[in-house]
Amino acid sequence: MFIVVESGATKTAWRAVSNDGSVRALQTEGLSPTCLDMEHTQGIVRKAIPELNPEGRHVEEIFFYGAGLVSPQSCASIEDALQMWCPMANVHFHSDILAAARALFGDGSGVVAIMGTGSNSCLYVNGEITRNIRPGGFILGDEGSGVSLGRAFLSDLIKGLVPSEIEMDFNKEFGLDYAQIVRKVYKEQAASAFMASLAPFILERKNERYIHGLIEDCLESFITRALERYADNAPAEISSKVGVVGSFGCACEDMLQELSKKHPVEFVRFIKSPIEELVTYHKSKYGI
Repeated sequence: MFIVVESGATKTAWRAVSNDGSVRALQTEGLSPTCLDMEHTQGIVRKAIPELNPEGRHVEEIFFYGAGLVSPQSCASIEDALQMWCPMANVHFHSDILAAARALFGDGSGVVAIMGTGSNSCLYVNGEITRNIRPGGFILGDEGSGVSLGRAFLSDLIKGLVPSEIEMDFNKEFGLDYAQIVRKVYKEQAASAFMASLAPFILERKNERYIHGLIEDCLESFITRALERYADNAPAEISSKVGVVGSFGCACEDMLQELSKKHPVEFVRFIKSPIEELVTYHKSKYGI
């Protein structure tokens, strides 16, 4: 048996794969090495492993994909918790961008775009990440994401640039004045999550002229500042082929396809979450 884990800040997808190819699935809260203490981490793992493996079968390997795994030290608390329950397992830690790459292209090649709450991208050649343009986070970057769209909308809103009907709809749904907006962005925790939470409201109105332009600017910025720049490092048959992972990117598929007509990129695949494709990828390595 092996286990595949794909974790974000808010939720973790678990898949236990038996030697006969059967899969047991589970979802728990997020396992973030930068946010959780050891006790909390152990509590999540203590709940997950017995549900995934109630028969207590031998777990050979655990493949853990997540954000924030920047050093061996950052993985230590999660590894200790996993090996308390699977002491004989080899635990492999990988980044969320590698999870997206393997889900989209296996051991092949292409440009990987993560487009969710935040964004990231890389050039992936023959199963290896060969270049990563830094995403910059929600203050310095994250173009092409829910947070960047929410940030642009709020900037227009506080400056009186949002059409009055849309502003009225926003006030009715969220009830936030200028002072409350500023506090949520600059004073409270999880400012990025707050700004990204506005994306569904905005996307529901993407056929309105102002909103369409706002979304288009957000997406085009990601294409020009990240995706099409990989052409400097790979032939066109690789650098022009883009796969997208993330719910925000999937919601914008039609607009991305339209924008690709103006840029040397082709969006070849869209998936909301990489977990099922990661299972397929690792099954193939086991010959299942």
